[in-house]
Amino acid sequence: MNIDFPFHFDQRGRTADTDDADHVRDMIEQLLFTHPGERVNRPDFGSGLLQLVFAPNSPELAAALQFTVQASLQQWLGDVIDVGSLQVSSVDSTLKVDLAYTIRATGEARSESFVRSLP
Repeated sequence: MNIDFPFHFDQRGRTADTDDADHVRDMIEQLLFTHPGERVNRPDFGSGLLQLVFAPNSPELAAALQFTVQASLQQWLGDVIDVGSLQVSSVDSTLKVDLAYTIRATGEARSESFVRSLP
C-alpha cells in the first residue's frame, strides 16, 4: 500500500492509498516542487524549480534549469525511474515540466506534465 499524495482521506474515512505508478508520479512531483532546505533531515532534497519562476527567461536559464532537474531526478529517483525526455518551460508565473520516463520495476513508459502557478 502506498499513501496518496497529497495526504487525504478516502470515502471510507481511511488514509487514501494509491497504486505503484501513481505513487512514482507523486514522488516526482514532490521532488520537483520542493525547495532545497525545506526538508529537515534531507536539506539537499528538491530541485529548486519554484525559485526560478520569476527569473528572466533565456536559453541559458532553460538549459541550466533542465540540467538541474535532470540531476535531481537522477540523484533521488534514479533507482526508480529512467528519464526519457524532459522539457521545462516558464510562462509568466506558470511553470510546466513535461517528463517522459520509464518505471524500472515494471518497464512501464509514462509521460506526465507537472504544472505550478504562483500568485
